Amino acid sequence: MDKKSKNLSGSLCPAMASADLLGDKWTLLLLREMFLGTTRFSRFQKAIPRMSPSILSKRLKTLEAAEIIIRKAAPSGQATEYKLTRSGRELGPIVENMAVWGMRWRKRSIAAQDCDVGGFMWDFHRTLNTSGLPDGETVILVQISDRTDLNTWWVIVNDDDVDLCTDDPGHDVDVYLTAPLANLIALWLGDVGVQPAVDDQTIYLDGPRHLMNTAQDWMAQSPLVGVRPAASAR
Repeated sequence: MDKKSKNLSGSLCPAMASADLLGDKWTLLLLREMFLGTTRFSRFQKAIPRMSPSILSKRLKTLEAAEIIIRKAAPSGQATEYKLTRSGRELGPIVENMAVWGMRWRKRSIAAQDCDVGGFMWDFHRTLNTSGLPDGETVILVQISDRTDLNTWWVIVNDDDVDLCTDDPGHDVDVYLTAPLANLIALWLGDVGVQPAVDDQTIYLDGPRHLMNTAQDWMAQSPLVGVRPAASAR
């Protein structure tokens, strides 16, 4: 091992110290949620459904001990909220750059992985472009045709407020969106546009004409949809 390698492997290396704290996938997902505005335990559970409550609690305590987050009483006084400290906020560009790198160099493996339906739908519902929808309430029923469970989701939009339900809320449905999960992910990642997907019958979209004609304007898309994959790792 050369001198440079020895220095990197030592405990005094700042990069290694950072990796020891932040290199866990659950920690990165948790931080990503905080940068997207999630602050409460129950909301973390909905956004990262594969993360067990015990792991979530442990990661929150680790980040709090490292002074990356702090616990504060919610304004209502009935719940605890987790807030980023100055140290935590400085991690924002790091997490964002990791996401951009992943879209450029690892997008193929990202799209092919076994995606968690709940996690995807959480991303889907909060990335709807509500400004492209009419004022008032719009209800979108998303049906994932190749899943036998967690395959029906109601997305309820009230101006800028968007809720996600797995149980029928009893509202009239305005738009029906049906597709296999992989096709929905391709649509969300920007690999295919709404109209080409409809024309190719990779997704089924039905609703009033004014919502169909503007679907490209309001459809949910990844915030990183503009990051194009690199041509080759070489």
